[in-house]
Amino acid sequence: MRHQHDPHALITTPVAANLLRGALELEHTGRGLLPHRLPARARAQCTDPQLARAESQPSGVRLVFRTRATVVELDTLPTKIAYVGAPARPDGVYDLLVDGHLAGQARVAGGDTLTVDITTRTAERRPGSVGTLRFGDLPDRVKDVEIWLPYNETTELVALRTDAPVEPVPDRGRKVWLHHGSSISHGSDAAGPSTTWPALAAALGDVELINLGLAGSALLDPFTARTLRDTPADLISIKIGINLVNHDLMRLRAFTPAVHGFLDTIRDGHPRTPLLVVSPILCPMVEDTPGPSTIDLTALGAGQLRFRATGDPAERASGKLTLGVIRDELARIVGQRAAADPNLHHLDGRDLYGPADATALPLPDRLHPDAATHQHMARRFAARAFTAPGPFAPQPAERGA
Repeated sequence: MRHQHDPHALITTPVAANLLRGALELEHTGRGLLPHRLPARARAQCTDPQLARAESQPSGVRLVFRTRATVVELDTLPTKIAYVGAPARPDGVYDLLVDGHLAGQARVAGGDTLTVDITTRTAERRPGSVGTLRFGDLPDRVKDVEIWLPYNETTELVALRTDAPVEPVPDRGRKVWLHHGSSISHGSDAAGPSTTWPALAAALGDVELINLGLAGSALLDPFTARTLRDTPADLISIKIGINLVNHDLMRLRAFTPAVHGFLDTIRDGHPRTPLLVVSPILCPMVEDTPGPSTIDLTALGAGQLRFRATGDPAERASGKLTLGVIRDELARIVGQRAAADPNLHHLDGRDLYGPADATALPLPDRLHPDAATHQHMARRFAARAFTAPGPFAPQPAERGA
């Protein structure tokens, strides 16, 4: 018998862990359920506002359920970020996937607003109201529905309503891919949360993604390494470099042992898991010029958001980091360790986005890839990691050989 839908009788289903994927911890805030991508013990070890914003922005986090519903409503309380002097940012995008295919996109107005002054490093929060996301006219059949949350808006989940019951989707037996990186992995400036390069690569590789891309915060922090260590995963990748240069965080003397320590910690929890170290994609402004990098105020005055490096190339002699220096050192470190760790692998980030790509698909703000480049990088990564002889490719026994 076909299910009879009553458009006036929506069912409210509690949003709980069994309907969420991609989050490492859930916090009940009093207003809703807030997904976190770092656990509380990690968050307690660093009070950096940039990290707090990044880890609470739900890149890769999605509601996943099975239903015959033709109408889905989700109440959320987003936090919008506005930068003083910068062009207004559009509302974050929610992606609706039906049986794995993008079936709709929507935005939620309202919510809290966090206004950040980059020059004074201060921020002011203005409270707002809950908004409602609505998807209608869905196929009237049993289907798997995914709602991917905006990668660039902290999002508290308030209520889920449908015109038919929902249930968790059974385990599909997919491998779990745990990835850590910078804002480029976090999603900036993809067209939507399911089309960041890690999300697209995960779809191409038929794996479940946990995205620990942390904008401005891929800094070899020990608490991030411990989070990776303690998170169950079948495949792990870390993409390191651009944030270290942009923050001018350390010198080569500190970088090398920090990388070793980061890898040692991951290996404490995942001694034989395939582990891929990815060096930075091409970024011409910091290939040979050290940081710190900053917003180009001249461009900002003209209404354009662009970045520039402020270091001196001669400072490389004193150990300052550039992307070129980091790439060479990561390749050397992985080569050294791989002699005793056959499941450790290296990928030069320029294989994902290199000189020819920079000509065809230039970085609009000199730092972040655009939507087309996210798709390009995803295809490249899937070809090099998930396809034989890549490190994440199914082994012969898994292919039924």
